[in-house]
Amino acid sequence: MPAPKKTARRSLLVTAAVLSSLALAAPAAVAAPKPSGSPSASPSATPPASMSSLGGARLGRPGTQVNLASGVPVLPKDLSARSWIVSDAETGDVLAAHNAHWRLAPASTLKMLFADTLLPKFPSTTEHKVVPSDLAGIGAGSSMVGIKEEETYTVHDLWLGVFLQSGNDAVHVLSAMNKGVENTVKEMNEHAEELQALDTHVVSPDGYDAEGQVSSAYDLTLIARSGLQKKDFREYSSTVSAKFPGETKKDKKGKSVRKPFEIRNTNRLLSGDADVPVYEGIAGVKNGNTTNAGATFTGVAERNGKVLLVTVMNPEKDEHNEVYKETARLFDWGFKAAGKVQPVGELVPPKSAAGGGDRPGANPSGEAGGSGDAGTGSKPVASASAADGSSGIGTALGITGGVLVLLAAGAFLINRRWPLPDLVRRRSRSGDDS
Repeated sequence: MPAPKKTARRSLLVTAAVLSSLALAAPAAVAAPKPSGSPSASPSATPPASMSSLGGARLGRPGTQVNLASGVPVLPKDLSARSWIVSDAETGDVLAAHNAHWRLAPASTLKMLFADTLLPKFPSTTEHKVVPSDLAGIGAGSSMVGIKEEETYTVHDLWLGVFLQSGNDAVHVLSAMNKGVENTVKEMNEHAEELQALDTHVVSPDGYDAEGQVSSAYDLTLIARSGLQKKDFREYSSTVSAKFPGETKKDKKGKSVRKPFEIRNTNRLLSGDADVPVYEGIAGVKNGNTTNAGATFTGVAERNGKVLLVTVMNPEKDEHNEVYKETARLFDWGFKAAGKVQPVGELVPPKSAAGGGDRPGANPSGEAGGSGDAGTGSKPVASASAADGSSGIGTALGITGGVLVLLAAGAFLINRRWPLPDLVRRRSRSGDDS
């Protein structure tokens, strides 16, 4: 039987104001059953027979969970990921899942939680001079953006390094600004609990392999959904390329010069690769890859009025860019199945959303990190090229032949749903190859 149609899903969205973000109302309280076992348990070799039932009993069962019926497309047959989940980013419906609550090493997808925790802390224009202790403790073989000691960077620069290059050096500098790694890890774990991401336990803020560091496809989706409530999170995660400050050197005339260099987003569905085209409608979010975690990825994409989140963890198939290929196939299935398939569960809202308050960490303008008059949060999201040389969300979506604009949203029905700020639909531009 086809799924019931969503009633008045967007009827309360105010479409008059552009580039504003959603002021959250209060969904009804959602019970948060504790997952079995310790949240700091290391990943298991096989999915446990019983996992957390948060979001629905079926999500706690091992194996693939989907309600196939007449008119519902069949899931892709060539999926090898240990865990994955497809959900509606706005309604919270989980369309299908595979070992959704299996605690696995998250790799750099954990940086989504780092960003969602720390973005509200510092205005994007804040400057910081890097000292040697800021870069202490970075794991061997870490991905780096190229931060140098004794150089000064803005918070905006550092977040570009986190999101585009997955720079562990940028994470450690921001952690140092936040009273150190230990304090940052503590705050990340507290924020995960607030989001009801109860499968998650943070040991290292950058996602570097560490004993006991785990998350799940379900949790990473919750975390991404929370981050996407923030305007600057959306901008950073959808930026394809940017200019990053280089090292100060003496030129031939003895004058100190600091030339920027280009960094490019390592999310291949956003930036593309030889064997992976840019995915139509993609707008973020974050990828990761470590020895223990394998490849991990959470993505958000919009098509035909639907906004979906897909998380894929550790494909067993050893092919180049396999995590992106499996994600793309799941997106394709989700967009075909949306409105036809009965959900198997739901994404729960944060604890505070059930208490009547606004979403923590997002100010009324939707910009995390203060009310500075410059930096990411104050720039038009659809700007194709920012003044600082960053190629932002407009460029990312220009590749797919459209634009992403944020609309103001009014109050919405007080229920379990926690909509994203409305994503204005991409407008196809024939003959535009930009």
